Amino acid sequence: MGMTIIEKILARASGQAKVSPGDLAVVEVDSVLMLDTNFLAVQRREVLKLHDPDKIAVIYDHLVPPPDRAAADAHANGREFVKKFGIKRFHDVGPDQGISHVIAAENGYALPSMVLVCSDSHTCAGGAFNCAARGIGFPDLMYVITTGKTWFQVGGTVRYDITGKLPHGVAAKDVFLHLAGTYGNHANQNVEIGGPGLANLTINARRTLAAMGAELSADFITFEHDAVLEDYLKGRAKQPFTPVAPDQDAVYVTRRTVDLSAMKPLVALPDSVISNSAPVGDVAGTAIHQAFIGSCANGTLEDLEAAAAVVNGRKVAAGVRLLVTPGSQAIYRAALKAGYIEKLMDAGAVVTPATCGACFGGHMGVLGPNETCITSSTRNFKGRMGDASAKIYMASSATVAASAIAGTIVHPGEFLGDAP
Repeated sequence: MGMTIIEKILARASGQAKVSPGDLAVVEVDSVLMLDTNFLAVQRREVLKLHDPDKIAVIYDHLVPPPDRAAADAHANGREFVKKFGIKRFHDVGPDQGISHVIAAENGYALPSMVLVCSDSHTCAGGAFNCAARGIGFPDLMYVITTGKTWFQVGGTVRYDITGKLPHGVAAKDVFLHLAGTYGNHANQNVEIGGPGLANLTINARRTLAAMGAELSADFITFEHDAVLEDYLKGRAKQPFTPVAPDQDAVYVTRRTVDLSAMKPLVALPDSVISNSAPVGDVAGTAIHQAFIGSCANGTLEDLEAAAAVVNGRKVAAGVRLLVTPGSQAIYRAALKAGYIEKLMDAGAVVTPATCGACFGGHMGVLGPNETCITSSTRNFKGRMGDASAKIYMASSATVAASAIAGTIVHPGEFLGDAP
């Protein structure tokens, strides 16, 4: 029997001819992302050696700019670490900074056939690049940077074959909400995405789906290599790579078809995403206090473009805060050049520097008691973005922008001319 994409990558990285579900794979890690939070005093460790500094990228993203003394101290400690070990891939606060998974995408730190790790759960975002990317615990991260190795138990793989093309006003976030709502938890499983409709999903759309693999509880999520990915990696890949395709006789736990043309705007109801999706119309009219667009999943240039198209010439409703956080400073500059930032700010949005910020309830958008927020970020868990009494709905950036204008949750088609 043949292997899936993830099985092939883990077999290569562990020096084995074949791995199967249930096997333990001790692998050589190709790329490591370290974050500013790794240098906080509460979890700081003395590191005496690094296995390979050239495989490490240090990226400040959660606490940018530093919102308190502990964050500032972490940044200072991280800079000393970078200098001590001669780490070349360093993204400090400044023009080359952004959310780690976005920076990895922009700079070719995630490439086909690689094993990539980071202590953030949304590291699976790298799977958009035909690699095995996964979040690991901090002790495991310390082991990786000093030995170059980690281990994974191989899970079974669920295959999604994509067909069709997304309708106007429908986004990759809606596809994720469909998967989460229809098929539920993918714990201890891998997700593999391919099929003829893959060509109709941009790299940004794939990154959204890959990042949200964490919310499916998937071990790994990865996409097939194709011409769209090949074109994206031109000029970004700093080293040779080998595309990985599944064997024709690969064994899957199950195989499902997703027709993009049948997708509609959805929303995840508060407190969870698994089996908790509903059509936007089911909650239309729900009053909101805050609307947030951003995160590693939805701070893309396409998200800002969609939001700008919705708010164009309109104003954010009284009593509503619309916060927009680009995924990187490069995206911020591109959105500025394209006129999206001006349209958003003219509508009344506050555009922040690239950071994880409000997504994890860190800063620049923390929710207060009993507030209601609609967000295109990664999680809607109780207490995730601030006070535990706050209610968080999750939707696409177009739906979030439309809701900010209406003052209540609303179908994005209300402002795009294609409401149901």
